[in-house]
Amino acid sequence: MTHLYEKLSPDLILNAIDSVLEQQDQLTSGHLTALNSYENRVYQVGIEEHAPVVAKFYRPERWSDRCILQEHAFSLAAVEDELPVIAPLQIGGETLFEFEGFRFALFPRQGGQSEQIERLEDFEQMGRLLARLHQTANCMESDARPTVHPQAFARETRQFILDHHMVSDDLLPAFESVSLEAVERVEAIWSEHAPSMKLVHGDLHPGNLVWFQKEPYLLDLDDCALAPRMQDIWMMLYGERDQMQAQLAAVARGYETFLPFPVSELPLIESLRTMRMMNYAAWLAKRWDDPAFPAAFPWFDSPRFWSDQILTLREQLSAFNEPHLQLVL
Repeated sequence: MTHLYEKLSPDLILNAIDSVLEQQDQLTSGHLTALNSYENRVYQVGIEEHAPVVAKFYRPERWSDRCILQEHAFSLAAVEDELPVIAPLQIGGETLFEFEGFRFALFPRQGGQSEQIERLEDFEQMGRLLARLHQTANCMESDARPTVHPQAFARETRQFILDHHMVSDDLLPAFESVSLEAVERVEAIWSEHAPSMKLVHGDLHPGNLVWFQKEPYLLDLDDCALAPRMQDIWMMLYGERDQMQAQLAAVARGYETFLPFPVSELPLIESLRTMRMMNYAAWLAKRWDDPAFPAAFPWFDSPRFWSDQILTLREQLSAFNEPHLQLVL
């Protein structure tokens, strides 16, 4: 069976971009470099006598036009609020384009490095940036964006894995047991704390941050969603507990320059981590018919992956029994 992305040839990509740039009397130079992206297809494209652009071709049938346009509006509003966010280019008053069945957007190229945050002053800077992003988000339409909650990101992802027989028979009983217990713990914590769901970046891992001249630039709001604000905070924290406590305090100091820090959401961190872990496994399973996935993740359908997944879920169950991170300023 031919996957839809297999039709996305270099000629189609360049012709698609030319169809938009001709409005500005520009043409592609023929230089095309694939960038590291799997959910969508992303390319750096040379433009004659101009700086290159980055073209994102959205995965067909994933988002509605309205959903994508709300992502674009969020990015553009952030730029208007003078935030370092890489927003889509507006050409002829539009940001979302279509060519031979593929929807795509163009972005300016942003230089810099993606790396793990190390200095506490950088965590504090990120806190200020996130608070300002969340201020912008408070004014945005988001009804078409997905919602991060245990039903979709834990229970349904677990069921998808079971329904599609991704786990080998010898590991299946252990996976069924530990994943069900994890889902139930997540649901209980979520019910107890009843978090407020607001628009967030949603996928703020180090690869979606580019540091240029000591300033962080936010990339790829493709997964912006309704979620607890803690969703944009916990993914920055790493290391031993005392390290994460210090990082958290630094983020909070910066955040509270603009907004009250969501202290009440601290008990959700391990639930959010567990949901991300389970959703990641289901995401790989859902995309396995895309030829790029077996090539990039050859370990996914191996017993070793699911053995590690079971072990990690058991570690998460232990983490639920530990005191959650506290904010100590």
